[in-house]
Amino acid sequence: METDILGGPGGARRTAGGPPGAHQAAGPASRRAPSHACDTLDRKLLHALDLDARAPFSRIATVLGVSDQTVARRYRRLRATARLRVVAVRDPHLLGQPQWTLRLRCAPEAAEAIAEALARRSDTVWVALASGGTEVTLHVRPRSRGEEQDLLLGRLPRTPRIVEIRAQQVLHRFFGGPSGWTRKTGALSAAQAAALTPPPVVPPGPARITPDEEPLVAALERDGRGTLPELQRATGRTESWVKRRLAALLASGAIYLDVEYDTDALGYQCAFLLSLTTAPSALDGVGRALAGHPEIAYAVATTGPANLMAVAVTTDTASFYHYVSTRLGALEGVQHVETAPFMSRVKQLTYPVPR
Repeated sequence: METDILGGPGGARRTAGGPPGAHQAAGPASRRAPSHACDTLDRKLLHALDLDARAPFSRIATVLGVSDQTVARRYRRLRATARLRVVAVRDPHLLGQPQWTLRLRCAPEAAEAIAEALARRSDTVWVALASGGTEVTLHVRPRSRGEEQDLLLGRLPRTPRIVEIRAQQVLHRFFGGPSGWTRKTGALSAAQAAALTPPPVVPPGPARITPDEEPLVAALERDGRGTLPELQRATGRTESWVKRRLAALLASGAIYLDVEYDTDALGYQCAFLLSLTTAPSALDGVGRALAGHPEIAYAVATTGPANLMAVAVTTDTASFYHYVSTRLGALEGVQHVETAPFMSRVKQLTYPVPR
């Protein structure tokens, strides 16, 4: 069975990581209740959290001109209706960890079971069904060379009813990770965004996570807004140690705080995978241009025939067509574009989609 062959490190343990599609849960999710539609205040709260995920509700309330209780109530409602989560994410780019995007063409009757099995692995951080449900797309971040080879060279090739494996290693990130797509929605005014943006800090040193810091990172992966007393209990450390190490981890970039939610709550109900082929000399310029497009939630350079991969989030298919045929099509150096719609999301960045 697929679940036996694809069983891997950590079982169903949550893991944090950068997605192929943005911090936010882009596109339709599978087997879930309809999301509540966000209003202007909800959008502003999401934008505020994307700028400073641990900002006190009192600070957010002051900037937005509402009460603390209103912000807290909206936060709780978004958790219940839009699956809002704030979680810590280990930044693989700064930590020097390999990343792979995999596209698995499967027999139609097996795709969902294979996707579910992959979602239970701790080294997968985003799993979706695409292309009419015959393709499983996922992002993999193995913790070691052994894990990498076990999955790519061992388990996947032996899995029945996978008929094609396309594996592309991520080389460079143009957009995504600490840069949240919510900032592109412009829900906050420039003055409000400036008031909620933390001041720049000088990194204390290279990005790394020590064994002593692992319990703290694990607690933040469960809840990025965990209180200091909660983080103290999780680590067995003093408040001053928790404050100091949390600040250092964030300043170094070893971790960042990610805001996850269902984008269809904002009216963005469609997500598409883009595989672009560019001339080598145009790769960097096209990647940077994509990063500035409002529709793009994630953009990276990869190995393989298609050397750019991106995720676009739009309100509907007509908007996506307009984007592809105008701004994307006008980029100099783009030689070929392949698109695939995401049909359902089996796993978000850090946790399986609730059934």
